[in-house]
Amino acid sequence: MKKSRSKILIIDFGSQYTQLIARKIRESKVYCEIYPFNSPLDKIKDFNADGIILSGGPSSVYDKDAPVVSKEIFKLEVPFLGICYGMQIMAHLLGGEVMPAKNREYGHSNLKIIKESKLFKGCGKSSRVWMSHGDIIVKIPHSFTVTAQTETCDAASFESREKKMYGLQFHPEVIHTACGTTILNNFLFDIAKVKGDWELNDFISGKVGEIKEAVSGKMAICALSGGVDSTVAAVLTNLAIKDRLKCIFVDNGLLRETEANSVMKYYRENLNLHVKLVNASGLFLKELKGVADPERKRKIIGKLFIKIFEKEAEKIKGVNFLVQGTLYPDVIESVKVFGASSIIKSHHNVGGLPKKLNLKLIEPLRELFKDEVRIIGKNIGVPDEIIKRQPFPGPGLAIRIIGEVDKRRLDVLRKADAIVTEEIKKAGLYDKVWQSFPVLVPVKTVGVMGDKRSYESLIALRAVTSADGMTADFAKLDYDILRTCSSRIISEIKGINRVVYDITSKPPSTIEWE
Repeated sequence: MKKSRSKILIIDFGSQYTQLIARKIRESKVYCEIYPFNSPLDKIKDFNADGIILSGGPSSVYDKDAPVVSKEIFKLEVPFLGICYGMQIMAHLLGGEVMPAKNREYGHSNLKIIKESKLFKGCGKSSRVWMSHGDIIVKIPHSFTVTAQTETCDAASFESREKKMYGLQFHPEVIHTACGTTILNNFLFDIAKVKGDWELNDFISGKVGEIKEAVSGKMAICALSGGVDSTVAAVLTNLAIKDRLKCIFVDNGLLRETEANSVMKYYRENLNLHVKLVNASGLFLKELKGVADPERKRKIIGKLFIKIFEKEAEKIKGVNFLVQGTLYPDVIESVKVFGASSIIKSHHNVGGLPKKLNLKLIEPLRELFKDEVRIIGKNIGVPDEIIKRQPFPGPGLAIRIIGEVDKRRLDVLRKADAIVTEEIKKAGLYDKVWQSFPVLVPVKTVGVMGDKRSYESLIALRAVTSADGMTADFAKLDYDILRTCSSRIISEIKGINRVVYDITSKPPSTIEWE
């Protein structure tokens, strides 16, 4: 990384949206990094940022263990932007006052801009924004000015032009804020005066060099799942160390129809990866017998995968490194990022390093979002058949079967999945929606089939649009597509007599049902 390159530093207070800020900034071709709130001041100074953004977070500034930065940080002569909790911590440390709101504000609000600000250039006099806070600022710091309000928030934004400090009570990084990208870009280019000089190709060359230097003539192994993340991680690593990368593809029996054979063909014929296929479907079904709890299913699948992978890896001599396709969203949703954000669900490729193998971890995609990974994959030669595949969960169909997993229910869901995929592709929507899939629900409903009453199972269809998987809206599919999917599923799959469509967004729901 060149010293002359523009850089933004994001201080994370545990918001689920922190990486969305980073993603938005990188979309504008500006390099950025995320540091935890408790990073030493010297480390923050050494980063030499052109601007600093303070993220949101779930805490109150008055909580006993509230995340807080040193007040000394504000002596750095760079512009600051506080978002939600970041704005509140700025006000709190600089002499303002924060108090619990009478009603927690969550969702859309209408922002009225009451004072001209560089931050709102191009946003008009009012704009729809996304609020998510329980506290409000009742007294702003000295030399600050309120620049925007909502019906329930008198200080929806403030600024001190003299100190180059700005605060937003709403979240500009989420798609629900209509003018969010404009606001962030105003901070980047008009206030922090950065240049859009960061390219993903720079990331590729830099990461290949890093891997080559880290591995330094030794060997690495990689667990492939058939998905975009692990494939791109493997190909990127393969560019660095060639045949010193050995890959293992475990067929857990929870994959879609013909998936194992098709992805193995791409790995061997298109990508020239050294891959061993391990068929372990029987073992996974045996371990999952009688298990209905979603987290137990995830943990069983993750634990057994590690056990099988461990056994296969031990057969390869001289291995020192393990490659994983971990992405930013995996980290956010699986661990307490810097001790502040909440765990949503466990991920099979986070914290899953087989300890017995004593391997060093290589996660070349850990800073990236799915759309960035796809761009990188295309640039390094991964075929569209893999690059454009919709995200598929590590535990596979097991978490799209609500309740116990067995062979019969897997067969039903595989057939339904094949129908949904075929119809979505036929409609030209496969590349336009983020994910589209069926869920087998353990609810039986009464129906009429062939002049007889039936009492059979329910399939729920789920299709969402998203940029990164962090937030998502349900896809407004044409009724004809839904009708065709429903008709085919009921007529072609024995045991299903009802199909419903999920019209819930994320938040409040997750994309997957489990």
